[in-house]
Amino acid sequence: MRTTFLYLTGGSLVADVSGVAYDALKMAVEHVLAKIREGKKLSTEDILILYLGTIVGDLKEIRADIARLDHRIDETNKRIDEVNKRIDETNKRIDDLAKRVDELAKRIDAVQTTLLELQKLLLELVRHIGSAKPTSQL
Repeated sequence: MRTTFLYLTGGSLVADVSGVAYDALKMAVEHVLAKIREGKKLSTEDILILYLGTIVGDLKEIRADIARLDHRIDETNKRIDEVNKRIDETNKRIDDLAKRVDELAKRIDAVQTTLLELQKLLLELVRHIGSAKPTSQL
């Protein structure tokens, strides 16, 4: 009950209790292995201790795998963040280019308007010159 309480409260003694329990289990497994070497019959408790020892070993491997996976996930997240920064920079450059294209389009529109006005003036000038010739010939 006390171990559960310490675990639930997140106390620093949890690691100590867990370490003590692991050491006790390790000693118990060694004792059972000695029984096996001597050829003695194993009790149900002995078999349970061996089984717990196997589970604890597997649990340690699983925790190590989880730690490796966490590290890989962290590294992958860093790479994703770097790619996102590059994408943001590229998007900013695209936005800047889009602004320049808009400005150029406005300038082209202004040039077209000026050309149309010049064309109208030229037509008027041609009409004026064309209408001025016949009167001067008379």
